[in-house]
Amino acid sequence: MKKRKLGKSGLEVSAIGLGCMGMSFAYGPPPDRKQMIDLIRSAVERGVTFFDTAEAYGPFANEELVGEALAPMRDRVVIATKFGFQDGNAQTGMDSRPAHIREVAEASLKRLRTDRIDLYQIHMQDLDTPEDEILRALDDLVTQGKVLYTGCSNYAAYRLMDSLWVSRTKNLAAFVTLQAQYSLVVREIEREHLPLCRTQGLGILCWSPLAAGFLSGKYDRGQPPPAGARLEKWKERMAGFDTPRNWNILAAIRAVAAETGATPGGVSLAWLLRRPQVSSCIFGARSVKQLEENVKAVDVVLSDGQVKQLDDASKLELGYPYAFMNDIQKSW
Repeated sequence: MKKRKLGKSGLEVSAIGLGCMGMSFAYGPPPDRKQMIDLIRSAVERGVTFFDTAEAYGPFANEELVGEALAPMRDRVVIATKFGFQDGNAQTGMDSRPAHIREVAEASLKRLRTDRIDLYQIHMQDLDTPEDEILRALDDLVTQGKVLYTGCSNYAAYRLMDSLWVSRTKNLAAFVTLQAQYSLVVREIEREHLPLCRTQGLGILCWSPLAAGFLSGKYDRGQPPPAGARLEKWKERMAGFDTPRNWNILAAIRAVAAETGATPGGVSLAWLLRRPQVSSCIFGARSVKQLEENVKAVDVVLSDGQVKQLDDASKLELGYPYAFMNDIQKSW
């Protein structure tokens, strides 16, 4: 398994990371706990060293699952988790007060059965708590050795830049990663976030790199989702994917897959791994077959022509002022 640095930190992770949310969050039949533990350990044996979870997944149950699975091999892996929602529930709003951060960090350490969290991420920006208070609390955890590195997820670009400025001017531990939704379908972070991460040295962690499975190749235009598929249950999300642009993207992916001998999912992940600043693609799996298919993506080699074919099919409408700037400097 190829490894990459987490931004400009000293930590290396596998280019493909395992997102564990779906092992506790049932969009189909409830997952079997023992099978999920075996799956996580199978991922380690296949070279995956990066595992992503959050207190909100379950809530709390996913951290417990990951902790149990990885305890026997703790020093071989990098564990990332997230905090920020009240009571671990994304429906109740944010709570990133320093006292709350200290409390939930201790709880996550216990559930994960570890003495340190390798990457501790705020799950979403908190408009009610000043950024410097959040950063001071995180800096305390880093100083105590309970957290090695910090990152953010689902941040607006302005808030991320503000956070980095506060860290720099007040000598606090700074975010080394941004975890964001990024795929051939969802490319909006290329407007602001990707250039920001490139200039500031942050690594991008891509969540939903296969667009909730839409890019796996199991869906066809005009046909109902396969029985048991994630998007069979998430009908509103499937309706959102049902656009001419997205079906054109899928057609381009299938064409490149036929040329390379890779799966559509493998092509989609390989395209992301060619993007600047991507440290790891976080995929979900609930079977060894899915795990093996996605891990193979690190060995998929796309030609420049194939990358352009995928770029063109998924072209993002830049909007103002990005399109105006690009017409003059061709920076996107």
